[in-house]
Amino acid sequence: MRWYRMDIHLHTPASHDYQDEAVRYLDILLQAEARGLDIIAFTDHNTVAGYRQMRDEMAQLELLERLGRIKADERNDLDEYRRLHDKMLILPGFEFTATFGFHILGVFSPAMETRLLEHLLLDLNIPQDKLDQGETNVGPTVDVLAVYDAIYDAGGIAIAAHANSTHGVAMRGISFGGQTRIAYTQHPKLHALEVTDLDRKGRRTTARFFDGSKPEYPRPMRCVQGSDAHRLERDPRNPKNLGVGDRITEVQLSDLSFDALMELFNSTDLARSRPFRQGSSGPYDHVLAARQEGPSIVQSFHESMVKRGGRLYAVVADICAFANTNGGTLYVGVASNPKTRPQGIGNPRQSVDQLKNEVNRKITPPIDVEIDVVQTQGVPVIRVQVPRGGEPPYAIDDNKIYVRDETETSLAVRDEIVQLVARAEPEPDARSDTQPHQESAAPRRSQPEPNGSHQSTQVQEEEHGGIAAPRTGVEVIATETRNGTVYHHVRDLRNGNIVRNVTRKSARKLWHYAITQIEDKKIDLRSLEWQADIALIQRYARAGKMRYDLAQRDNGRIRVYYGVTEDGVQDSSHQAWRELLEIDDDDLS
Repeated sequence: MRWYRMDIHLHTPASHDYQDEAVRYLDILLQAEARGLDIIAFTDHNTVAGYRQMRDEMAQLELLERLGRIKADERNDLDEYRRLHDKMLILPGFEFTATFGFHILGVFSPAMETRLLEHLLLDLNIPQDKLDQGETNVGPTVDVLAVYDAIYDAGGIAIAAHANSTHGVAMRGISFGGQTRIAYTQHPKLHALEVTDLDRKGRRTTARFFDGSKPEYPRPMRCVQGSDAHRLERDPRNPKNLGVGDRITEVQLSDLSFDALMELFNSTDLARSRPFRQGSSGPYDHVLAARQEGPSIVQSFHESMVKRGGRLYAVVADICAFANTNGGTLYVGVASNPKTRPQGIGNPRQSVDQLKNEVNRKITPPIDVEIDVVQTQGVPVIRVQVPRGGEPPYAIDDNKIYVRDETETSLAVRDEIVQLVARAEPEPDARSDTQPHQESAAPRRSQPEPNGSHQSTQVQEEEHGGIAAPRTGVEVIATETRNGTVYHHVRDLRNGNIVRNVTRKSARKLWHYAITQIEDKKIDLRSLEWQADIALIQRYARAGKMRYDLAQRDNGRIRVYYGVTEDGVQDSSHQAWRELLEIDDDDLS
């Protein structure tokens, strides 16, 4: 394995909006070489004319060579073409304009005939008279999901172009429903999201949003970056108007080939791609970036895994919890605080073997985890990648079932175990083409209310134009007393699951907080300052995050949401909440 630099979103003069009319195709290749690129793709708007014209130009020069009529400057161009094709992987592709103007990249093997790609574009409803024009506006074509299917089935790599920006399927502020956004970004035939903020830090980046920590977006998505260059060099008058190689992704491949690149995009190891900037101080450190993000429902850190003090057991418990929840990545040898120097692992090979044996011995049924050693800040640490298990519940020593709840691993309560058993039962309409360890984009079924009625989900509220309930925190939906003990029915706002018969004693931290608020404090709903049908009860800090207790009037009843974070009010249907809480609505792009 070695690292290669790629920019697979390049336009050529075949795109109608290309800005350097005098640029030759050979000039683009020479500029790619000068920027240190190993892999490039020509992705003109709704056409493969640029790639075809480059190949035709080479074929014409080779014909002149065979006929003995080639001139000196033509000989030089042919030699350069051959040298650059030997040195770089140069791929055909296109940037397709789907319904509603969303842009999708299709990248293909150099062995793919361009006329077959033209047939594919015609099948996707590109008008024949616009097939060579390279325009973004080509009239009604097909839906985003149909484009993913067509590219995937044709043997290509399907990438949502500049997903978090203009014409992107994950651009913030889009008015379509939540289930549509989920499908557009979680489809099993979508290989990656191209984003414009890959090398930024912070919890509001696109890569962080699609890391698998959101229950409605359970499939961790590979995020890459490309220049989207419409010119040879960056525009000095507009630095955002990039040139060839101005926004690069590094990828770890076994060799420089399309098959190796396809294997990467089908891999679940997201650390095999990373952002690269010219003149940067060093390679991107995925472990350090993970520590800067901090622990989450899909990520945890352990400074060691010695048996004393239960540290090895804690590592295995996290693995069990990840398998039962949404999968995740665990690092051993580093603290979660990025300011703390990592101590690393003293004997990595022995430690990996020890951990593998412990996982195989203690967790049932068997779970297929990937355990390897990665470097961070000059020291080796163990990385454990855990898939979302297909045969839950997973247990330690046959009887201890753990789940992941935000940043914590806890023993599952009765209703969670019931739900894990139900999850193991196959859906009657399950897709047969879903990739291993990848979640289907189909919406989850909502859980029934205690009285047998069916809960109206957040998605349904969005579709009816209302203010959607937050997607973090908890809601206590019913309380009853039996034999002197108070029992509560708690809805997890992350996924809509209802856990019944929770007591103050059995409740986990956030649940316990909500229950104590109900049992010990009486909220005076009349004293709240309502904005339309929503109100802020109080705000407070917990585990380094600002949290909010909120109230909402809903068809004659008052719903109270405890421990909501900013992550829970990010969609367009939550704008009223954001205004209430005075949260900045800055665009990710």
